[in-house]
Parts: sequence; structure tokens; C-alpha cells
Amino acid sequence: MGSNPSGEPLNSPNSEPPAPALAGAGRALWAAAGLLAGLALILAFRIGGPPPVGALPTRIPIEGGASAISRLPDFIPAGAVAGARRPAAPETVRGSAFRYEAVAYTVAFGDSLFGIANQFGLTPETVLWANEATLAGRPDILAPGMTLTIPPTDGIFTQWQADDTLDSLAARYRVRSEDILDWPGNPFEDLTDPSLPVGTWVMIPGGQGEFTQFVFPDLLSGAGQGVSNAVLGPGACSGNFSSGNGTGTFVWPSPIRTVVGNDYWDGHRALDIATGEGIGVYAADSGTVLFSGWANGGYGYMVFLDHGNGYSTVYAHLSQASAPCGRQVQQGEVIGYGGSTGNSTGPHLHFEVRFQGGFLNPWQVLPAP
Repeated sequence: MGSNPSGEPLNSPNSEPPAPALAGAGRALWAAAGLLAGLALILAFRIGGPPPVGALPTRIPIEGGASAISRLPDFIPAGAVAGARRPAAPETVRGSAFRYEAVAYTVAFGDSLFGIANQFGLTPETVLWANEATLAGRPDILAPGMTLTIPPTDGIFTQWQADDTLDSLAARYRVRSEDILDWPGNPFEDLTDPSLPVGTWVMIPGGQGEFTQFVFPDLLSGAGQGVSNAVLGPGACSGNFSSGNGTGTFVWPSPIRTVVGNDYWDGHRALDIATGEGIGVYAADSGTVLFSGWANGGYGYMVFLDHGNGYSTVYAHLSQASAPCGRQVQQGEVIGYGGSTGNSTGPHLHFEVRFQGGFLNPWQVLPAP
């Protein structure tokens, strides 16, 4: 067994290989690793195309060599990208849905309560209740030139009275007290003791009021009513009349099958149907004329038909009532002409259907337009 100059055997387990041999082995291992990495990249390109950017090895500086740093994609400023741009809005404007104040509206020729309410996104009841001093609960007395108060939302818009409390208002209009207190437009300053100066306008969201409507009497034939002209108007028919001969079916009373004013609702038990001055108005069903002429209370020239089967119909705001008292008319026969008499803001036919004395929605009996 040989020995080196230090006295250790050449094949001793504590001996180390010479430095050149160790360096050579390291280089061989790195070369093999690089070869395997290269083969893996080539294989990936051939099988599935180039790998995603995140999968590629990132080149890093080696011993300060700047040329070895990997190149990043060029930065593209945001302004260079094609597309729609929206400028910043430091202030926003609330839409009409967030209106907290009432507004004034002047009634124009051709307006109806239903149309005005629809214009402001409200129910007609809301507008009617807010204008009790002007309309007295009657949409039929609407007239051009009137100034109406338009509330900010549906409900009751009223003035605070001396004996009002939050709880009494809530009970009267069938809402919760907090509904009134929480409405942002109501000027309550002390939420622990909510009260307002007398005359202050207060909004009661969702509140319900009462309806007061002028109703023309439901006349019955064959009874010799002897109706007083002084009460109902000169068009009242008195005397004994034979019963109507209705078919129980209905046709449109106007050649124009469109509602132009008030639809049927709790404050307006009729349809306002489109017509024009002098356009014929038809009997919706066969019947007996019990009223023909001028009617008090805002109906203007009017015809009232009894159909003899529990049904009766009313045709109001006519320019002329042509069917005489007591006449038996046939379905579709002309009984008057379109107009805008009485409490009317434009030519239309106020058409009512009643059954056994109660109001019936005309849409339930009229054919589709």
C-alpha cells in the first residue's frame, strides 16, 4: 500500500479527490442539467406551443453582468389604449325619484288628473288627496288654469294642524309612525319629541285618504219617478217608461277605442274615452233613455240608458244629447255627439257602466280595443 507525503494511504476513506477532479465533476453536472432543461423546452414547444410566460425561467444577474438581466415588456400608457373613457364626476345629481319637495303644476287644456299623476310618476289618488282645497275630492272638477300641488312621492301630503301628533297622523292615514318620522323631506328637528309648527307641510308616505265623488243617481225605469229637473238638471226625464231591452253584451261607445284621460280607479268610476267635437257616440247596449240633456254637477250634456237587465250606462261631456227621453235605442245607435261640456278639460267621453246600482269597471264588459 503506497502513501502520500503526509503519510496517509492513497485509498484511505478520509482522503479527498484532487481539486481539479471535483471542479470537472461539477461542470459535468451543470452541463447535464442545462441539456435536460433545453430538451424539455424543445419538447414543450413541439407538443403544446410556447409555454406561458410564467413558466419560463427568469434570467437573473450573474456576478453583476447587466447584459444577463431579462427584458420586461415595454410599458404602454393607459391613454394609448383604444376604448371609451368616462370622466370623473365629483358631484352627482339626484333624479326625480329622490325629490323631497312638492312642486306646483298649472292645469292645461286637455289635462286629466290621471295624466298629470302619470307625468310625475304618482298615483292619481296622491294628487287628488294633496289638493283637497282645490278639488274637494272630485277629479271631475279639474279645469284649465288651476294650480295643483304635486307631492314628492305617493301617499298623503298635508299640513300639520294644532292637535296633530305623529301617532295621530299615522293612525288616521293607516301607516306606521316611523314611516313619517323617517321620511327625509319632513323637517323634524327633535326626533325624541317630533312635532311641527302649525301649517307645516308633511309627507306621509303610503298614506291612504278618503274619496268623495259626485255620483249621478242610478235611475230605474217604469216607476214614474217624476225626477226634479232642479236637482239633476234640465235633461231629467219624468214619467213611466217601458223597460230596457239590453242584450247583456257591450260595444265601444266611440269609434276611437283609446283612453285619453282618467282610467277607472277609486276616485273615477268611469273611462275617459277619446272622441272629438261632433263625433257620434253610440249606445253600448240596447236600452231606454232616462236622461238626455244638461246634467248638474259637472257631467255637462249627458245621456243615461237603462238596459232593463240590471245594467245601466252613462255618457257625459257631450256636445249634444240627441236621443230623446223615453226612447228605446238599439245597440250601436247614435245617442249623442262628442264634446267637452261640464267639468272637462278637453274633448272626451266620460263613460260609466253600472250593475244593480253599483259601479262596474268598463274594461270588464267592453271588447278588446
